[in-house]
Amino acid sequence: MSDTTHHPHHQQLIGLHVNGEQYEILTEPRRTLADALRHDLGITGTHVGCEHGICGACTVLLDDAPVRSCLMFAAQAEGARVRTVESLSDGRELSDLQQAFSAHHALQCGFCTPGFLMLAEGFLAERPDATKEEIREVVAANLCRCTG
Repeated sequence: MSDTTHHPHHQQLIGLHVNGEQYEILTEPRRTLADALRHDLGITGTHVGCEHGICGACTVLLDDAPVRSCLMFAAQAEGARVRTVESLSDGRELSDLQQAFSAHHALQCGFCTPGFLMLAEGFLAERPDATKEEIREVVAANLCRCTG
């Protein structure tokens, strides 16, 4: 007979490559990537909204592809490159994408903005000549709490 009892203190050591830096964290196997980023690494630009992958506030890039970090375990990101909204700016000047969001009033309270930025960053890196219609269709996958 196998033991199926949950062991809350069972932890594993994983390595995460985030925003060009290598980290090692000791965490539970079921810890989401969003929670590992925010709580274990203190990288808080990634926001958690619905925790069901619907709103997109938790979007980060995993090997340059947008993913919902609330839907994946941190251990699944081991060996991959993770980029969060913090990677867009050098801390002194906003990236072109961030400047465009600001200039065109593409934010309200700002809670959803990191997810929108990372979704757009991933898409535009793959399709730099995308049309406005294609960009609108892609960003429609995320939700804004203020405007719906």
